[in-house]
Amino acid sequence: MDFGGAAAIGGVDNGGFDFMYMDIPVISRLYFTGAFLTTAGCALDIISPFSLYFNFDLIFFQGQIWRLLTTYLFFGMFSIDFIFHMYFLVRYCRMLEEGDFRGRTANFVMMIMFGVILMTAVAPFVSVHFLGSSLTFMMVYVWGRRNEDIRMSFLGVFTFHAPYLPWVMLTFSMLLGNGVLMDAIGIIVGHTYYFLEYVYPAVAEIRGWRRKKILEPPRILHWICGTYHGQDLHRD
Repeated sequence: MDFGGAAAIGGVDNGGFDFMYMDIPVISRLYFTGAFLTTAGCALDIISPFSLYFNFDLIFFQGQIWRLLTTYLFFGMFSIDFIFHMYFLVRYCRMLEEGDFRGRTANFVMMIMFGVILMTAVAPFVSVHFLGSSLTFMMVYVWGRRNEDIRMSFLGVFTFHAPYLPWVMLTFSMLLGNGVLMDAIGIIVGHTYYFLEYVYPAVAEIRGWRRKKILEPPRILHWICGTYHGQDLHRD
C-alpha cells in the first residue's frame, strides 16, 4: 500500500537511526517512544497487557488510573501489525506536528488531549480495551482534511485525495474481515475536532459571535510547551 501520496515526513540522511529518531518532533517522538517501550515491556514480561487495558471499574473504583494512559500506548505485541500501526502513528502524527501545528505545540497537545478525553468518555459504552488505534485514526482524519489537495494511491490501483484516506483504510479493514469500531471512533472524534477547531471559528467570525475559539489551549499549557506569548493570548 502506498498511502504516502505527495507528502513527505522528512529528508533522507545518512545519520542512521539515532538521527532519524531525534529528527521526529518532540510530541510525536514522546508518543512513539511510549508506545514502543510499552510493547517492549510486554514482550520482555516486565508488564502484562492485562494491566494496561481500559476498564472503567478498575480505573474509577479501584484507583488504577494509569490505565487512562496505557490504553493509548499499547498496540499489540511486536508483529507486522505493530509495525503497521507505528508507521501510521509516526507518519501522520509527525506530519501534523511539522505542518499544520508547526510552532503551535500547545495546540497540538490540545488536539491530542481533546481526542483522549472524548474517546475515554465513549469507551465504557462500546466495550473497547485499547484506544491507541482510534487516536491514530483521528490524526489521519485531521491531516487528511487539512491537506485536501494531496493525491494518494492505494496499491497503485486507484488514486484519491487525502480527505478520503481514513475511509479507504476503514473499507480495507472491512474487506479483510477486521472490526471497524476503533476506526469509526477515530473518524467521529477527528471530525468533531476538525469542526470545532476550523469550521466553528469561521462561522463565529461571519456571524459576529463573541466566542470565536473553543479549543484555545490554556496559558499554563502554552507555558509548558514553550509557546507562551502574553501579547497574543490577551487578544479576543
